[in-house]
Amino acid sequence: MTSTIKTYRELSRIKTFEERFRYLSLKGRVGRSTFGFDRYLNQKFYDSTEWKQLRSFVIARDLGCDLGVPDHEIHTNLLIHHMNPIVKSDITRGEARILDPEFLITTTHRTHNAIHYGDESLLPKPMVQRSPRDTILW
Repeated sequence: MTSTIKTYRELSRIKTFEERFRYLSLKGRVGRSTFGFDRYLNQKFYDSTEWKQLRSFVIARDLGCDLGVPDHEIHTNLLIHHMNPIVKSDITRGEARILDPEFLITTTHRTHNAIHYGDESLLPKPMVQRSPRDTILW
């Protein structure tokens, strides 16, 4: 896993959610100009038929799970994350990799933010298994 280009192939070999997060983490490199700042390109790209079809494929491949990890199901508001950040020129030049599932993964909004900010504390917390009388007031 020494490549600077992150791939689904490498990511899928990583077993735990935490290790997958660390592999994808951008460690707070937020200032880089991405095409998201150009709203018209953003909307055009994410409204395209190609993106919508690819998005459905990636969700199915990842079984609707956060970072594609079983037992990390996403029930609402899932995102498709470009593992290698894209910039405006990637869109305007029609770079093939931006529509290649090898460079995409399903995630939640919280996990997506954690990846971009490099902040593990932003990751979703696991559900706590509750049982009768596990909270006693007195």
